[in-house]
Amino acid sequence: MTLLGVRVDAVNRVGLLDRVAGMIHARGRSTVAYVNVHVLNVAAADPALGAFLADADLVYCDGGGVVLGARLLGQALPERMTGADWIWDLAARAEAAGWHIYWMGGEPGVAAEAARRLQERHPRLVIATAHGYSKDDDAVVAAMNAFAPDLVLVGMGTPLQERWVAAHRAAIDAPVVWVTGATADFVSGKVSRGPAWLHDRQEWLARLLVDPTRLWRRYLVGNTVFLGRVLRERARR
Repeated sequence: MTLLGVRVDAVNRVGLLDRVAGMIHARGRSTVAYVNVHVLNVAAADPALGAFLADADLVYCDGGGVVLGARLLGQALPERMTGADWIWDLAARAEAAGWHIYWMGGEPGVAAEAARRLQERHPRLVIATAHGYSKDDDAVVAAMNAFAPDLVLVGMGTPLQERWVAAHRAAIDAPVVWVTGATADFVSGKVSRGPAWLHDRQEWLARLLVDPTRLWRRYLVGNTVFLGRVLRERARR
């Protein structure tokens, strides 16, 4: 399906991981991305981000606002899939299949702590990490390739992470590169998702309550802008 000019694959969490597993098995060069309200708003004004999403092999829904927007336009998405939820299922699959994961992103130490927590639950998981603030991208890519990953996770926030992957995807010798946003921040415990009863229903509100100073514009202004775009598209149709 297409939402506000961006293709979104209508997959659920099991289907998402099945698709990724198929890409790893195919041993090609695939890229996985997500959209939430913030990503769609940025893409509307950022042609490079729009091109990245158009070129990605899989684009899934990572936000309840996108599910609502699709519904208002007469379309359906099965669910929203946030990285902090599916990362545990991915770790279980990787452990069972013997996939090597390289996780890059966050401030120094954040991805390493997130990986440590995954390995507490999945001790045979093979994973290496790097932070997202290196000044030597060539060295980072060389380290990735030396690790021989099946899957590379890149989490530096939109649009920085998408720009980084677009610039370096051809040089990364991994079947799948997947942009993951702030997943490492949540898994490591650096950032709270807010009350579980709330983030399971309205994650944007839970995150806003945790960090209102940084996120009020993204959610209060951004959600309003997004809803306006959806309603204009609905009226046009």
